[in-house]
Amino acid sequence: MDVLIKLFKQRFHAPPTRIQPLQGELGGSGRKIMRLANDRVSAIGILYGGREENVAFLAFSKHFHGHFLPVPEIYAEDLDHGAYLEEDLGDTSLFEFLSRNRSGESIAPAVVEAYRKAVGVLPRFQVEAARDLDYSVCYPIASFDRQSIAWDLNYFKYYFLRLAGIAFNERALENDFNAFTDFLLEAPRDYFLYRDFQSRNIMLRDGLPYFVDYQGGRKGALQYDIASLLFDAKADLPPDLREHLLYDYLRALATFVPVDREDFLRYYYPYVYVRIMQALGAYGYRGFFERRAHFLQSVPYALKNIRWLLHNVQLPIELPTLLGAFQSMLASEKLLGLAAEANNLVVRIFSFSFHHELPKDETGNGGGFIFDGRGLPNPGREERFKSLTGMDAPVMDYLHQQESVHQFLASVFTLIDATVENYHQRGFKNLMVGFGCTGGQHRSVYLAEQLVRHLRGRSGMEVVVRHLELEKLGNKNDLEKSGTAQAVLGNLSK
Repeated sequence: MDVLIKLFKQRFHAPPTRIQPLQGELGGSGRKIMRLANDRVSAIGILYGGREENVAFLAFSKHFHGHFLPVPEIYAEDLDHGAYLEEDLGDTSLFEFLSRNRSGESIAPAVVEAYRKAVGVLPRFQVEAARDLDYSVCYPIASFDRQSIAWDLNYFKYYFLRLAGIAFNERALENDFNAFTDFLLEAPRDYFLYRDFQSRNIMLRDGLPYFVDYQGGRKGALQYDIASLLFDAKADLPPDLREHLLYDYLRALATFVPVDREDFLRYYYPYVYVRIMQALGAYGYRGFFERRAHFLQSVPYALKNIRWLLHNVQLPIELPTLLGAFQSMLASEKLLGLAAEANNLVVRIFSFSFHHELPKDETGNGGGFIFDGRGLPNPGREERFKSLTGMDAPVMDYLHQQESVHQFLASVFTLIDATVENYHQRGFKNLMVGFGCTGGQHRSVYLAEQLVRHLRGRSGMEVVVRHLELEKLGNKNDLEKSGTAQAVLGNLSK
């Protein structure tokens, strides 16, 4: 953290007065991302130990910025400490904008227009800026070649098929992989491949798209990136919209290179498949292997895309074992169970202290409710309750006897019930509800638990609760019990 503050002061000649973490446990990259700001300026700080990836991102950013592409400006860097500062592009990703402005298959025109702008810019990365790009900085590999494809296919085989319990003939599948790779490598590959061109990596500011997270870029085929965006699993774009956006992309591409639509489509859907397999490998690794269950929430959407492809696309090569594995995936009870869970509305309920940060919705839904419990009677002011929490019987009894608490909860339940019904009708998957009080120990905890009791057990709903201040207290107690507690707590207090 100190190195980011130093970089901020060097660049803007004043220290930050506010520091806000932006990426929690849902992130899979290992980066620490935070916003540093004062009354004049705001910047995004990154801490990450992967030097090669940092070098690639910084070099690509400067190159793209020099071509007037909409990427973050790099303000300052310290590669020895894995730190850099970049332009603050705001908080709204294309995925979040889509999530807030759709009702099932119906997507607001403003979202469609944002997608059209994004696909219109993509050829500038792939063709225009690629002509003088230094591919020597690419990490971990400079080209989407046979080795790179093999990594993706084996990632899918070992971390998804194996861990999902899908049976397959190893030799026959390898034969299909080799034939598939040979075919993919027939497509022209002398272009910049963004690698992770998806809705979460496109930020919207003043209605215009800006692009981030291209550090995995390399030389490759044009089809890969547009496939990544249009078959982005959780974005779940309707097939008709995908077709229209593909047409918009090809029209933009034709201003840079000659486009034979039939030849492009010959390789397009195979690249759709390879991108979906790469994503499923990542979901399997994070979800099945690392047991980070929220990554598995994307699996049903990827399977939905595979089902559509199997019914609507005839591949130009025979891949019987691979397509058989896809059919087995669609029939798997284990994976069907994930699909049933994905159809649930997940209500995340938090308690917190207003002295600290408000809980952040990291699901892409863009918000929810924050209720202020500080107007209710405070058990924390009475000595008998100071060491207790809102989950202890004496505190619960005390608050249960307060008429104002019942009135407060009745209003909350009415509002939440109406919202839950609306979210079910519109196909929304996530709702966040936060309860705050002064210390985050008594009233907010009690209120959160009451809402949990009110909602839990309903069909089509999953309820998750976190008490943020009690978690901190628990972590502190664990540290105090450890042999290094005194030193660690001393550092935390500085």
